[in-house]
Amino acid sequence: MLKQPTELKHKDITDIILRVFFKEVYHNLGYGFLEKIYENAMLYELQRAGLMVEQQRKIDVFYDGVVMGEYFADLVVEDKIIVELKAASRLLPQHEAQLLNYLRATHFEVGLLLNFGPNPSFARKSFDNSRKKITWQT
Repeated sequence: MLKQPTELKHKDITDIILRVFFKEVYHNLGYGFLEKIYENAMLYELQRAGLMVEQQRKIDVFYDGVVMGEYFADLVVEDKIIVELKAASRLLPQHEAQLLNYLRATHFEVGLLLNFGPNPSFARKSFDNSRKKITWQT
């Protein structure tokens, strides 16, 4: 019996984000700008695509049910997906680890890491809330 492929969580939204990343923003701006330019362009294009987007959203980070600090996500889309932007020569393991840690320590389950480097690239990370050992208040 063939196993059915598992549908990715929030795939409908991440597909739009990736289309905007590759076909709109990177296609038009290319490589070489600071991250803030790409962040503003992604915000603009994602809103044009009909998505609710928050820029530089403050997110509490929890440990043992207690807020340990905060960080500011580049973009939060539809209150479901963290989008972190880089303008580096390539994505590094620490970039991916940082995004995974954000997912592990917050109520978000899906994150995209978009790199506006010489060769555009992305990483999709997920961390299901049922696997988290923390509690939080949303």
